Amino acid sequence: MPRDHRPARSIRVLLAEDQGTRRGALAVLLGMEPDLKVVAQVGKGENLVDAALLHRPHVALLDVELPGRGGLEAAADLRDQAPDCRVLLLTTSARPGYLQRAMAAGAAGILVKDGPVEELAGAIRRVLTGETVIDPALAAASRGAAPNPLTADECDMLRACTHGATVATIAEALHLPEPTVRAHLATALTKTSAHTPTEALRAAREQGWV
Repeated sequence: MPRDHRPARSIRVLLAEDQGTRRGALAVLLGMEPDLKVVAQVGKGENLVDAALLHRPHVALLDVELPGRGGLEAAADLRDQAPDCRVLLLTTSARPGYLQRAMAAGAAGILVKDGPVEELAGAIRRVLTGETVIDPALAAASRGAAPNPLTADECDMLRACTHGATVATIAEALHLPEPTVRAHLATALTKTSAHTPTEALRAAREQGWV
């Protein structure tokens, strides 16, 4: 009987993407690679750590813009709670701040979406060898970019401003006094040269700071 020379399916992959159709298609394409196996799929950042602890993937592919707890925040969660899992982030846009935040979160790489699946599969293999994989377009966009001027608290305030939340609502959600919220928002407005929290949030997102 002829021997099967195909490599064993040894690389376990967790896929986190909020769009179900895209997530399913990517899982199928990655599953066609002889040495990759998608062992778990999640649609929200809040479900990521539980899935990683249950399925023990070697590599987690995370969409930066996951709903709820985004991919960058979820990457830091994995770094702290599932340190054996390498994280590769995927983004639709080459925003300068994403690279800095990805490295700070302990990610092994970050790629712009919609590239050939062969390149993504190659990146998965490379991060397992200890390489850091950075999309050339993202690296170019980040070259010479100013560092994120916002503190972690200011970023939290701006994220909480989604859908025009009031100071009182933000204070309640973050369990902070209203004067503290106002002070952080005022500083964030100054740093982003914005007139309203909504404008500040938009400006910060365009840079990839939040």
